[in-house]
Amino acid sequence: MSLKDKYVVRLSAGQRRKLARLAATGKRPAATITRARILLKADTGHEGWSDERIAEALDTSPATVARVRKQFRQQGLEVAVHRQRPTGRQYRKLDGAQEARLVALACSPPPPGQGRWTMKLLAGKLVELEVVEAIDPATVCRTLKKTNSSRG
Repeated sequence: MSLKDKYVVRLSAGQRRKLARLAATGKRPAATITRARILLKADTGHEGWSDERIAEALDTSPATVARVRKQFRQQGLEVAVHRQRPTGRQYRKLDGAQEARLVALACSPPPPGQGRWTMKLLAGKLVELEVVEAIDPATVCRTLKKTNSSRG
């Protein structure tokens, strides 16, 4: 069973009019217009195109078409057409004291047998020193990148 069979799009006449109006006016974000056109093409009451055919016609990916179908069936027309902004706030991974420990560690001599500190070594040392429970080397890199300290 493909996603096309699982998430069948059936639009009412009112929904079709609304989507056609959305797709016809160029005063909306391109993603909104594309999603409206995807739903119009996927409507089994009219054309009912396959995901691959829709993707090719609208110059998008079949995964996008499948995602819009799924959102329409599970969450409704508004969610499928309009992009939702993320609701969760991204909090800092390290507080000021932890950042200071990281910078001090990065400025210290590297471990024996190492020519310099790597992000992976710094992350491991922070965990070893119990500054944090766990940390990704990419977070270490971002934190060091935004500090104003000079290692030279």
